Amino acid sequence: MAARFGSRGFHNNITKHARKRIQRTFCSKTGNSESIVNVPLSQPLPNFNLPKYSLADKQTYETNVTVLDNGLTVASQNYHFSQFCTVGVAIDSGSRYEVSYPSGVTHFLQKLAFGATTKYDSSDAIAEKLDKHGGIFDCISTKDVTFYAISAEKRGLSEAVDILGETVLRPKMTEKEIEDVRQAINYETDDINNDPNPSILLDEMIYKAAYRDNTLGLPKYGQIESSHKIDRGILYTYLNSVHLPFRTVIAGAGVDHSQLVELTKKFMIEEKQPIWQENSELIDKSKKLDGSISQYTGGIVKQEKDLSNVSLSSSAMPELAHVVLGFESCSHNDPDYIAFCVLFMLLGRGSSFSAGGPGKGLYTRLYRNVIQRYPWIETATADCIAYNDSGLFYIRGSSHPTMLNKLVDVIIKELLNTTGKIYEEELKRAKRQLQSMMMMNLESRPLVFEDIARQVLANGSHKPAQFYYDAIDQITAEDINRVASRMLRSKPAVAAYGTLDKLPLYDDIEAKLASSYTSRLKFSSPFSRLKL
Repeated sequence: MAARFGSRGFHNNITKHARKRIQRTFCSKTGNSESIVNVPLSQPLPNFNLPKYSLADKQTYETNVTVLDNGLTVASQNYHFSQFCTVGVAIDSGSRYEVSYPSGVTHFLQKLAFGATTKYDSSDAIAEKLDKHGGIFDCISTKDVTFYAISAEKRGLSEAVDILGETVLRPKMTEKEIEDVRQAINYETDDINNDPNPSILLDEMIYKAAYRDNTLGLPKYGQIESSHKIDRGILYTYLNSVHLPFRTVIAGAGVDHSQLVELTKKFMIEEKQPIWQENSELIDKSKKLDGSISQYTGGIVKQEKDLSNVSLSSSAMPELAHVVLGFESCSHNDPDYIAFCVLFMLLGRGSSFSAGGPGKGLYTRLYRNVIQRYPWIETATADCIAYNDSGLFYIRGSSHPTMLNKLVDVIIKELLNTTGKIYEEELKRAKRQLQSMMMMNLESRPLVFEDIARQVLANGSHKPAQFYYDAIDQITAEDINRVASRMLRSKPAVAAYGTLDKLPLYDDIEAKLASSYTSRLKFSSPFSRLKL
């Protein structure tokens, strides 16, 4: 015990003397320097190197576009601050082209993507190949575009383009794969139909009402009643008529353009030919590409369903009925497209279940004028989607089934109010929020890839973010009034889901919109105040 205390005392004594000898560089007071506590914040610290800050610049990333001899387009942006890249294929293909096919062909193709090909035995073989370069892959199909994309290290670009060529041009589509996808789609369809949150189902319904039996109104998701009709022959026939080189863009974000062009020539033209051309006996020559232009029809689609007991847990959920009210807006090539986007941000979206905070939409019209004023309304959400030849603007609302009539009145009122007074503060907020959302999205490399692919596929060129940023700044209150009036002149599209006893008749909704809109025009006209 004595030795222990003696040892401790010796150690403390040595440490005390050591402190006196060692100069503490980062102490507030060093041996021979003045106290840094007394140095004003406006002056640099003594004995410290001045910090070096990064400088903001206005570097822009040019999008290079090359059209190959067979009509295939290659587009890319290159930047040097990342070791990873995203490369993929965008094809003018989607459910809008399925008018002469069983519903869900593109949904099948999405599920079959990155499966067995003539070079790779399975999806696992592709994943194992990409794992060497930290790569991931995905396929997404929409109503008008199908994307195949890979994100990987730049040194794996050659392997990525090779895999894309195999996936797009050389899919085997074995019977087992097709049957597995059929079962997955049937399960997914059943899940959508029984989901307590019917957002996907309502989206399908409002498009069906807006574009009755044509193009954008065709179902995006596979249907149980038609899935058994889809086989290898149907899929190859669709690929043969729709997946054509002049309808395809190879896009890359973070890649060298000349390298991407050479790899595209090698793996998408020279070394690989479409596998369906080798299986001509499976192709139905009578089916051609549907070049129909979208025909907006308006109308109503209803689905009665008891939603009083849809909770998947022991906690009860409130019974809700859902209604969507939509109108034709414009295509993304229309001069009014930006104004419609600002109108969408102005209305925004609101829900009774919201924690608040930045970006939660607490200052949008649908939150302030609907959710906060009418506690019986569960949700009120605006959306605006644009395509090559048309667009759809709609508001979705949810409430108890007994309040459905009043819910429709509230939605109509908010839509009509967009043709009236637009306050400077709310317009400025909507524009800044739209600009912020756009710029934050473009910080993601996969979204840069999608932006390049969509623009080049639609227009053959790519406009930088600054173009849209400045265009948003130019939108005025008069622009909002004008596009809102333009939208409300179209025939309404209505979708309703749940217990619909209190849903107004479609003719009544149309008449109420027409009379209210006409009265507002009359009231706002300068001639209405003249005494004759």
